[in-house]
Order: sequence, then structure tokens, then C-alpha cells
Amino acid sequence: MKIKLHVWRQLNPESKGAMETYSLDGVNPDMSFLEMMDMLNEQLIEEGKEGVAFDHDCREGVCGACSMVINGEAHGPKRETTTCQLYMRHFSDGAEIYVEPFRSGAFPIIRDLMVDRSAFDRIIQSGGFISNHSGPKPEPNSIPIDPGVAETALDAASCIGCGACVAACPNGSAMLFTAAKVSHLGMLPQGQTERYDRVQDMTTQMEEEGFGSCRNYAECEAQCPKGISIAFIGRMNSDFLKASLVEPVDRRGKMKAQ
Repeated sequence: MKIKLHVWRQLNPESKGAMETYSLDGVNPDMSFLEMMDMLNEQLIEEGKEGVAFDHDCREGVCGACSMVINGEAHGPKRETTTCQLYMRHFSDGAEIYVEPFRSGAFPIIRDLMVDRSAFDRIIQSGGFISNHSGPKPEPNSIPIDPGVAETALDAASCIGCGACVAACPNGSAMLFTAAKVSHLGMLPQGQTERYDRVQDMTTQMEEEGFGSCRNYAECEAQCPKGISIAFIGRMNSDFLKASLVEPVDRRGKMKAQ
């Protein structure tokens, strides 16, 4: 395959970036998109040029590191697929491909396609911990959980925190990410003790990080590589409203830390 690439190049956060164009010949259709980027970097290094900086880690679709916008779509044109699981056979021979970083005020560019997504880490950290007693282990079947609830909680837990929802949202909102992290704990019995504290703390941190508000565009759901539903946003909003109406009493009861 022959490919023409237009890649965003930016030396550092302060410098002015621009698109640069490269041509690749001999691209194997069975290469992943990241392997094609590796091929580009080998070509650039042989030419004595700097390679393109981009994030990657597991290359198995579970870490969320391989975040980039391909032809205007977060993670590219194939639905529910991360960039590392996107293959060149999904493009036609002679294709012209535009590659850019995730763009959001809360995700400052570090270099080229790399962005700083530590805002997500701080939102998760604000969620705190789950209380658990230190006595004997309870018998697993003593806490019955409806299979439907367990499956839905697992759907929320499948969020890999890649940031595609933010990059896809015209308003740069992180509501889908935060809602998924709030919901996968708040739906299970083990997460009830801090449920309402957690939703307040995480939404407050989300706002402090500078993400935009949700405007129900649903682009986040459309481009989420894990297919997480915006129904979780409604659920988070419901929990937030309940938390706002309830008096800030001691919800931990006897389990409150001394």
C-alpha cells in the first residue's frame, strides 16, 4: 500500500505546531496503525530527522494510551476500536490520512501527538477509596447482586480512560469518563458507603480541571472505543442530585476512620 500522511508536529507545549506531510510505500495491510507509525519513524530516522512522538503501551486495546485523532475521529474510523487495534486494511491503497493529537484545553500537548491526560488521574484520585471491614471474609453468595446490575457495572468499568470522549465532544466534556468511573462503584453494594461523597468529589474535580459541560451531543458515546453508553451520565446526574439534597450526615457510620 502507498499512504500519504499528514501528521501534526509540535516541538513542545510552547511552540507553534503545524501539519507535515510524509509518503510511505510498502505498507502491509495487516499492519496495525501504530506499526505503520513505527514504520514512518524508522523512515524519518534513516533520513536523519526526528521521529513522531506518540503514546502507546499495551497495543492490545486495554490501556488507552494510543490516543490520536485520525481523519477527524478519535481512534479513527472503525467503531469501538482503539488506534492500536486499527489495521491498515481499513484504509484504501493510496489513502490520505490526517493524524492529530487529542485536542482539549484540559489535555495540553506535550509534543507532536502526545498530550498530558493527568487530569483524568486526578479525577480518579478524588474518588477516594472503598470502605471494607477488616474482619473475616464474607461468604461471596451472602451479597446477592442482580446479574443485570453486575453486567451494567462491568460495562462502566470497561472504560480505559483514553480520553476519546473528551476529544470527540465539541464542548470538551469529560462527563462520560467521570460517569463511568462513578457508576461502576456506585452500582455495587461494596461501593455504597462513599457513593454520594464520591459523585460530589469527582464532579467537583472534573470542573476544576477545566473540562466543558455536557450538551447531550452524544459524540462521546459514538467514538468511545469501549462503547460506553451516555446513560451513565444520566445516572451520575441522578446521584449528584440526590447527594445535593441529602444532609451531609455521617454516611460511613461505625466504619468512619478514626
